[in-house]
Amino acid sequence: MSKYYSIHEFSKIIGVSAQTLRNWDSNGKLHPHHTTISGYRYYSDEQLSQVMNVKPKNRITIGYCRVSSHKQKDDLERQIDNVKTYLMAKGQPFEIISDIGSGINYKKKGLRELIKRISQNQVEKVVVLYKDRLLGLGFELVEYIASLYNCEIEIIDNTEKSEQQELVEDLVQIITVFSCKLQGKRANKAKKLVQELIQEEENDGKSRKGNVRT
Repeated sequence: MSKYYSIHEFSKIIGVSAQTLRNWDSNGKLHPHHTTISGYRYYSDEQLSQVMNVKPKNRITIGYCRVSSHKQKDDLERQIDNVKTYLMAKGQPFEIISDIGSGINYKKKGLRELIKRISQNQVEKVVVLYKDRLLGLGFELVEYIASLYNCEIEIIDNTEKSEQQELVEDLVQIITVFSCKLQGKRANKAKKLVQELIQEEENDGKSRKGNVRT
């Protein structure tokens, strides 16, 4: 069963104003699927797919770089330099959007700007150095949103981590966020758990390296 969108819903999805859609209706560029007796315009899923598959001109590539804290500013600069070097070698116009914040913080200014630009159909490709630089948790959701607007997400370094590494990093991020909301003894216990997880992962890493040498 086909879904129908009001003119305001449709305009937000495809990244144009409602007035632009009215103009398109008037000049024959895109008529609504149907108009109610009251004069309300509605658009169909098929029309949405049709519009989404027509890529507008001047879409650009955006390099997205992120670190977790202000203490990592040097790492952020190196990350930006690496992404810039990679994109300049491609010879395509690009912009860099950078963020400082946790990988599970969805309110970061840069991330919101990136998603807004994607939803306005302005972005051809998003390039990140590592998968977790985009988001620690939720990468697949952003990737799906990007796919709706024919936007590709490219990861420069696809070095795979072990499942244990990824699990520990996710747990550390989650516990860190919640520990910031706690006070007193509960906060200290949460912080202690984070340190234990990090230390355990470091010890496992050293053990794995020792086994490889052996």
